[in-house]
Amino acid sequence: MITVTNIEKSFGESKVLKGISTVFETGKTNLIIGQSGSGKTVLLKCLLGIYTPEVGTISFDGRIYSDLSSDEKRELRTEIGMVFQGSALFDSMTVAENVGFPLRMFTKKNKSEIEDRVDFVLKRVNLIDAHHKLPSEISGGMQKRVAIARAIVNNPKYLFCDEPNSGLDPNTATLIDNLIKEITEEYNITTVINSHDMNSVMEIGEKIVFLKNGLKAWEGSKEEIFITENQAIVEFVYSSNLFKKVREAYLKSYK
Repeated sequence: MITVTNIEKSFGESKVLKGISTVFETGKTNLIIGQSGSGKTVLLKCLLGIYTPEVGTISFDGRIYSDLSSDEKRELRTEIGMVFQGSALFDSMTVAENVGFPLRMFTKKNKSEIEDRVDFVLKRVNLIDAHHKLPSEISGGMQKRVAIARAIVNNPKYLFCDEPNSGLDPNTATLIDNLIKEITEEYNITTVINSHDMNSVMEIGEKIVFLKNGLKAWEGSKEEIFITENQAIVEFVYSSNLFKKVREAYLKSYK
């Protein structure tokens, strides 16, 4: 569980986060959504320790990040997996080498142990015969699965995903969504996803935090989005006719 308490973050005279408080729950897919400039990327970078809030605290299962020593922060980082927007695979490394990279960097596992673990996570993301391929030799959807495999190879407690569906076709995006959700539940990870994809919200949004102008404008589940009267979230989510029709149908059945 990650607890965010009243954090504020500014750049010069511009205050980007204005007293954000929320809880990202363990074993659930927690989504941060909002328009460009809403503060969602800055919030994600604060969670990752890239930015330091001027006010407030972020705690990881009771460990307040700002109170940790350098060694304790380094240890915490070994418990974090990250899926980057563009996958961020090393072009000169094979799929297996990319996935094994965190193990070589942060553990004392021997070559055989690393190979066994890499085999296991690649099977888990349904990539069995891609070990020796380079990233340029596989599709965008496969690259994303490699990125997920790399993120979970070290058994993280916390998984962060920045726009994991960016650049993917709708069918592949849904597969990636479902894979992230399955892994979150299977390994009881605290997963936080930064997304602008409303299909992801409706597919896997167990906990959703909606930011607007640096403020938490709404939070709830994908089911609660259908019945909320919060105008900010209604305007953001239901800007398309498709989602408007889905909401109208849901409200009729709900009543």
